[in-house]
Amino acid sequence: MKRIGFIGLGLMGTGMSKNLVKAGYQVTVWNRTEAKVKPVVEAGATAAKTPKEVAENADVVITIVTDSPDVEQVLLGPDGAIHGAKKDDVFIDMSTISPIATMKIAEKLSEKGIEMLDAPVSGGVIGANNGTLSIMVGGKKKVFEENLPILEAMGKTIIYIGGNGDGQVCKAVNQILVGTAMLGVAEALVFAAKAGVDVAKVHQAVSGGAAGGWQLTNNGGRLLKGDMNPGFKIKDYLKDLGIIMETAAANKMPLPATSLVLQMYRHCQAENMLDNGTQAVSKAVEKLAGKTILG
Repeated sequence: MKRIGFIGLGLMGTGMSKNLVKAGYQVTVWNRTEAKVKPVVEAGATAAKTPKEVAENADVVITIVTDSPDVEQVLLGPDGAIHGAKKDDVFIDMSTISPIATMKIAEKLSEKGIEMLDAPVSGGVIGANNGTLSIMVGGKKKVFEENLPILEAMGKTIIYIGGNGDGQVCKAVNQILVGTAMLGVAEALVFAAKAGVDVAKVHQAVSGGAAGGWQLTNNGGRLLKGDMNPGFKIKDYLKDLGIIMETAAANKMPLPATSLVLQMYRHCQAENMLDNGTQAVSKAVEKLAGKTILG
């Protein structure tokens, strides 16, 4: 059984690394904030002092950190995993970062004989904890197939998309759909409230029809309770929107609906709501409408 290194023990990485331990893998972990290492070590993992040390004790190194520069730092920096890896090791980046940056990182790793998969995830903290994530993978198909059991310990829907960077493009597609759907949910529920209709009954009625979906059922349900706690933080979604816009510009692709989504989340940023969940975009809609969902 392959030895696993895991870098990044935030909201997602903690549950994912614990599921690898549960699956029987020998897991070595590292995180910038040392306090977050303890729960995973208590679950059976071993702590390392640097990303380099993680790679020295692993055949497969998994990363899930915040942004492209963070991935570059933990993989290629002075104490990066690349310096502890051996030829034919595999690095699986499960962060959401730029497809362009992903391809550049893959090239640098390839020069050292290291294979890379980009395998961003969807499903939030619940999916990370339950091992039910959706994982979209870019890289060599053979490398994907050889490491599929590792991915299956963390996810339920695992799809090979294509070459390096293609997994990140797929994640960008996911985030376009998530954002436009969430804004639609917020706008629809505020619309019902403004018209004086029972919003809870409207939510119940439309959830079972053609308009139903994950955002309406889950985040729409949170809005009915006034729950703005994060399953996914606005500050992280704004980062993803930046990646989407960068990729769209490189491909000369207009994104009119996503551009509006970006502006609405910029409003949330201006209102100091970065640590709220993405459902809090409803606050921007409520301000425009002069009406709140709950009253």
